[in-house]
Amino acid sequence: MPLLVFDLDGTLIDSRHDLANAANALITESGGQPLAVDAITAMVGEGAPLLVRRALKAAGLDLDVRTALARFLELYDERLLVHTRLYDGTREALEALAPRATLAILTNKPQRPTERILEGLAIAPFFRWTIGGDTAHGRKPDPAGLHHLMSSAGTGPIETVMVGDSAIDLRTARAAGTRVCLVRYGFGFRTAEGELTGDELVAGHPSELPTIL
Repeated sequence: MPLLVFDLDGTLIDSRHDLANAANALITESGGQPLAVDAITAMVGEGAPLLVRRALKAAGLDLDVRTALARFLELYDERLLVHTRLYDGTREALEALAPRATLAILTNKPQRPTERILEGLAIAPFFRWTIGGDTAHGRKPDPAGLHHLMSSAGTGPIETVMVGDSAIDLRTARAAGTRVCLVRYGFGFRTAEGELTGDELVAGHPSELPTIL
């Protein structure tokens, strides 16, 4: 069976408000002024450490990043599923794809909150494997996680599709030599537009994924 590897934030779920609220809680309790949701959303995609570093810089705060990261993860843990939702049509797309392919998650979000979100939104059973950004496989665009998933599934690059919304996902697929499908509705798509060559699959809505993939 082919292997379909999904990004999480901006691909399967809209998590903008919970991420922004956690970042702003960190900023305000540190004496800064909150940032706009769109400003924080633009910082998402390369893992929590970089998100925290970018948010602190934008807020003009000079804090120890390691301490701030630990606090951000605590604050986010309290807000994981307050506003976070599946994009409309995502569950139906997964139901259609699951009998035809092996599904996996490869995200830069840490493993524990990733698993909690998958369970909380009742989509965990669709995925054979889940790899977060704080595992031994590193973070995208390092292709190590994607290579590991292909090895586990017994697939090669041509039978594997990386499904994501951002330039990070595009670069990960290219580094691993796999096919790629980008979702235009995801909040990271703007970062990928300038790197598209025309060879990529592109979905405008989750309902298109079963046909495209």
